[in-house]
Formats: sequence, structure tokens, C-alpha cells
Amino acid sequence: MLPFCAALTQIREKHKLNPPPRLRNPTWLTKKNRVIHDEFITQENTEFIKEVVRDQRNEVEKKLAEKEIVSNAIQWTPNLRRTGVIARKIGIYPLWLKNGEKISTTLLQVLDNHVIKYYPPGEHKPLRRRVRKINNEKGCLLLGAESADPTTFTKEYCGIFKHSGVIPKKYLARFFVSSDGILPPGTPISVMHYQVGNSIDVRGKTIDRGFQGVMKRHGFSGMPASHGVTKTHRRGGNIGGGGEKARVWPGTKMPGYMGNRYKTVRGLKIWRINTKYNVLWVSGQGIPGETNSIVTIYDTVLPLRKPIEPVPFPTYLMKEDDDFPENIYDKEVHIFNDPSIIYKE
Repeated sequence: MLPFCAALTQIREKHKLNPPPRLRNPTWLTKKNRVIHDEFITQENTEFIKEVVRDQRNEVEKKLAEKEIVSNAIQWTPNLRRTGVIARKIGIYPLWLKNGEKISTTLLQVLDNHVIKYYPPGEHKPLRRRVRKINNEKGCLLLGAESADPTTFTKEYCGIFKHSGVIPKKYLARFFVSSDGILPPGTPISVMHYQVGNSIDVRGKTIDRGFQGVMKRHGFSGMPASHGVTKTHRRGGNIGGGGEKARVWPGTKMPGYMGNRYKTVRGLKIWRINTKYNVLWVSGQGIPGETNSIVTIYDTVLPLRKPIEPVPFPTYLMKEDDDFPENIYDKEVHIFNDPSIIYKE
């Protein structure tokens, strides 16, 4: 009788409030990296293979540079949605405003982003089952960043880039776009996709900190160090009497796993842009992820921080005669090459 009762025991609150990122197979269902076998290739053959790959890569980059990207020149409106970019978090750096205030910023380097493929609304299948109906369905652009040696990837993974004419990329990301924001495969996206003074949303995976207590996970102050405290210095203490509920409320702050979750920080202002190295200076230090981690950047969805002036739509297409300064600053940022004190006669 006991085993039968144990099988019918009800387990309450099986769902998790913040589940960890699950490994979901992408739409192409291909394995990315391949096992490197020692096939007894001589050093001369290895150098020959590298030379062939290098020549093919230079030829593809030359074709992409000569390719004329034809895009619909449409005036941007707040209702239109354009693509985002893939970037790398490279560190933090302070900036000073003209009023003397010091602010902290995070440096995000936009990698060599290229459009790989476009999925129409009918062909795109979401990884999660949608419960509610979506009236205004959008297609999505598949973007790749950071070109790599094709010999390190599987044949199926390299087949994704076959029709785009782009060298296989290390990182891929999907961005939902409006019907007017479609870009042809092979279109490069640079840091000029964004403008100084606009706000963006950044999504990344937080640092994996493992199982932590309440003081590190939730910021509890803990118990006193002495005066009668015995072995409860870093414990959470009482979580409330039983009473009528006779259970633990879902979401109670208790020890548990910390980090390794996808988080999105919204409404971050762009203070500075470096066009030489494709770097964005973004406000704040709370961007999720460790140094050199990959993040995705979107146009902000906050209604009060959307751009007032039109932005490049669907993206900024670089031209040969474009001449940009190496650094573009916001009007509130103090430039140290300019004088800070001006004497009037």
C-alpha cells in the first residue's frame, strides 16, 4: 500500500519561476563543431589546405565588397522594426560629461555581422509553442558574426552559408524584422547601424555562479557576528510561520542556483561610437555576461526612450566615399581634446 500511495503523491509547484536556458535545437538541426582527427596529413599538405582556405576567404570578401546591396529606402517610423547586431563585451570605461559628472560605460564591439538568411513568417517556426495568437507576425533575419576557418565546422553547418556567399561564422542570432526591413543575404552591418544618443536593449547570459546562499544571491545582510549567534551568521532565518498556508510561497528568497540565465537590460544610452574598431560606449556596468562574452543588441522597446529622429532603415549601407570621424561623441560628453576653460577678454 505504501508504494502505491507514494506513486500518487501530488508534487506542488513543479514549474520554476526562472528556469535555466534549455538546449533547444535550432531550425537547421545541424551539429556545429566536428571532431578533429589526426589523419596523418603532412605539414606541407596542412599548409597547402590553409593556403587554399585563405585564398577562398579573400575571394569571398572581395566579392562581398564589390557586391551592390539594393535596399528599399524607406523613412523610418516607430512602428517599424529593424534588425539588431551581435557584439562582444570587452570591458568597462569611464566617461566625463561637460558638467563634470563621471559616468561608467560598457564597451561593446560590434563584430563582422553579415546577413545569412531570411525566414518569412510562414516558414519561420518558433522554438516555443505559442499559446496566444499573434496577429502581426514578423519574419526573422539570421545574422552571423566572427568569420572562422571552415575546416573546424561540420559540412552541414557550412551548408547554412552556401547561398549567402559568406565565410562560415562562429556565432548566429535571429532578429525579428518588419516586412520593410528585410535585407538580402551577404549584407554587412556595421556600428553605424546605431547613432549616438539613442537607446538600445542588450541581451546576454549572466555569469554562472553556481549554488549560492541568500547573502550573495539576494543581498541579505545576515546575522550578527557575535552576541549569542550560533552557526547562523549567513543563514536566511525564518521564512514565516505555517498558519493557514502551511507551505512555502513560490518565489520565496532562499538559497539556490545563481547565474547562467538570459537577461535583457533595457534603455541603455549610446554615449560614444568608434568607427575604426566598431565599438559602442553604452551606459552602465550591469550588462549581463563576463568579459569577452557574446551579447545581442536591439533597438529599445521602451516607448519613452525610442529615437525621436529617423534612424538608418533597414540599416546603414557603407559607401566608398563615406568619411566618418574616428570617434563620434554625444553632445553631453566632454572631449578631452577640447578646452575645458575658456577665458573671455
